[in-house]
Amino acid sequence: MDRYIYDESNGLWYELQGEHYLPCLTLLPEEEKPIGLWGQRHLQYIREHKRLFYVNLLTSGKLNSYLADINEQAEKLFFRLVRQFAEKEGVTEELKNTDQMAWIGAMNNMRSRAREIVYTDIIYA
Repeated sequence: MDRYIYDESNGLWYELQGEHYLPCLTLLPEEEKPIGLWGQRHLQYIREHKRLFYVNLLTSGKLNSYLADINEQAEKLFFRLVRQFAEKEGVTEELKNTDQMAWIGAMNNMRSRAREIVYTDIIYA
């Protein structure tokens, strides 16, 4: 028996494995983009809670670009929210120079609120 055979009806190559021919399947090469913290957290979420969606992205070769896009959206939303909170609440560089502890407390509070909004709207949606 031949080690490899080609099936013209479906355009696939098959390899002999023991007594059976199995299709020679490979994943498409995926564009490598950096995935940050937000993308990693979303990846963990879809692996655990949206298994079919995760497998579809993985097998189509679009997982990395999808996660990079999610990461970019989450970062933009996070920084925009923190900036808007700071403007609305009057947390400025002047406060930072006069009362550093109050500025740190206010910034931590705003970052925490922005983080929760990003989790709710993007990461765990």
